[in-house]
Formats: sequence, C-alpha cells, structure tokens
Amino acid sequence: MPSFRFSQVDVFTAQALRGNPLAVVHDAVGLSDAEMLDFARWTNLSETTFLLPPTDPAADYHLRIFTPGGELPFAGHPTLGSCHAWLAAGGRPRGEGQVVQQCGAGLVRIRQDGRRLAFAAPPLRRSGPADQPTRARIAQALRLPGAALLRVEWLVNGPQWVAVLLADAQAVLALQPDFVAMQGMDLGVVGPHPAGSECQFEVRAFVPGLGVQEDPVTGSLNAGIAQWLIGEGLAPERYVAAQGTAIGRAGRVHVHRQGDDIWIGGDVTPVISGSLTL
Repeated sequence: MPSFRFSQVDVFTAQALRGNPLAVVHDAVGLSDAEMLDFARWTNLSETTFLLPPTDPAADYHLRIFTPGGELPFAGHPTLGSCHAWLAAGGRPRGEGQVVQQCGAGLVRIRQDGRRLAFAAPPLRRSGPADQPTRARIAQALRLPGAALLRVEWLVNGPQWVAVLLADAQAVLALQPDFVAMQGMDLGVVGPHPAGSECQFEVRAFVPGLGVQEDPVTGSLNAGIAQWLIGEGLAPERYVAAQGTAIGRAGRVHVHRQGDDIWIGGDVTPVISGSLTL
C-alpha cells in the first residue's frame, strides 16, 4: 500500500492545542477523490488537505481541501497550515518572499509576516446585505430578536458565508444556536471587544452542514469579515480578532490592510509528523 508523508499542525495559535488543527497529506498524487474524502472523514477535523504538484505554471503547489462533508474551493486555516507544512518539508517558492497556492478559488498569495504566515484575502465573489427572510431565519437560528442583528451581509469567497454583526463580543460569546434551524447555512458572527482589549473583535463560525457545528478558527470567514468591516469603516486597517473562545480555544487572527490587499495572518504550530498508509 502507498505511504505518504503526513503532518498535523495547529493554526492561528503559537501554543499547541489552542488553535484550529489541520491534517496535511504531502505528495498526494495517486489518491482518488473518494480516498481523500474518506480520509478527511476519518480525521474528523474541520479540514484535511492534500498537497499536489501545480497545474498552473504561476503556482508553487496545488492544494485540495476537504471537510468531513466534502471539498472546499478555498479555506483560510488550511491555506496557512498547508503552506507551513510545505515549507517545513523543503518546499521552495518560485518567487522571492512569496508562495503562490493553487486551489479551487484560483491562485492565493502567501507571505511571511514576521514569524507568521499571511494570505491575501481572495476577492469576494458575492457580497451585500441579506434579504429579510434570510435575516429572519438567522435570528431564529441564533435565538435572538431580529433587532439584535445590527448588520447581516453575504461574504462569498469560496465558502458561502453569511455574517452577522452583533453589538459586542459578549453577545457573540453568549450565543447558543439552534443548529437544526441553521442547516444549509455557513454562518459567521462578529462583535467588538471594549476599547483597549487585547483583541478588537470576537468571531464565531457555525458550519453544521460541513459536519462541524462550530469551527475553532476560520481564515476564510475572517477574510470576508475584514473586507466588509474595513471597507465600510467599521474596523481599523490593522486589528486582531479572537476566535474559538467559546469552545476552549484561543485563536488569534491578525488582519492588516496594505494598499489594495487585506492580509490574514496567524501563527502555525507543528504538532504531529509521520507517515500515512492508505
């Protein structure tokens, strides 16, 4: 049976077991789509990735991203974690100071940001306020009165996020959603921390349709939220978001707007290395 190099890393944290874990299979040539999905279901992590040779000459590698429920065109913590694993395994980017990832959403640029990696947020494929029936359904799913949803915005950058702005971080942390009412939605919620706090925003991501009720730390959602909030003057051009607090994690997402790009960064901590036989 074929053997593959395997890594497991913790993303958006400098302390192991406090971020979002990611399983990475290196040089995954020869694995079928069904085998990739079966392994992703077996790991039971929010995402499992497979590193492959690029088919686009501008890319350094091709990444396929699977949840227990299926394949994603793009996701943030798999992007940072897989890039870290690729570099640690000896990967050498074609261009100086930048790695280019090929994935279902196209080409994604990744750079070193001090000790962290950061990716350039892919452009939103769809954005804009949600309609009233969607707002009503979200209010039901979050068990909140409609007036508590200050803003509700579509943020589609691969995943089909719809994001909700609440009054403050405490309201975000107090949520006890109805996951049955939420089926069919990838729902993000954000609220500001008080001025002077370590983090400017608290974020939660609910994705029951992908086999994970709450994602610990979510790069794609934070990328969409950053484009939305910064673009509308609701957030500064550099800030830190906390995520995972409600489920015992301590994820930190570092956001920085630079020119036309919004960079989403975080620490990556290696946890497991070895081989995989399938």
